[in-house]
Amino acid sequence: MTLSRPEALRVAKDFLAQNTGPYSVPVKIDDEYTEEKGGILIAPYNSVKFVETRDWDYDLVGRWPILVDLTTGHARLGTNEDRELWMGE
Repeated sequence: MTLSRPEALRVAKDFLAQNTGPYSVPVKIDDEYTEEKGGILIAPYNSVKFVETRDWDYDLVGRWPILVDLTTGHARLGTNEDRELWMGE
């Protein structure tokens, strides 16, 4: 099984919805910065207000992107060990 980009994006959005609650700041995947590397969809997210306005006053601090394995469909939050995927190290 290999997920298409739209399918993997749906998995990331579902993961985000399942891991935020009614008391959380509304968040969404930042489609502009979503990319694929090494068989992984890297889906950063931020507050809805930041994504829509790019106003740094609404930026969320301390968030890691959602990583979706394009082969298995498994989604998880990135960790410090995964940083090379999105930081280019």
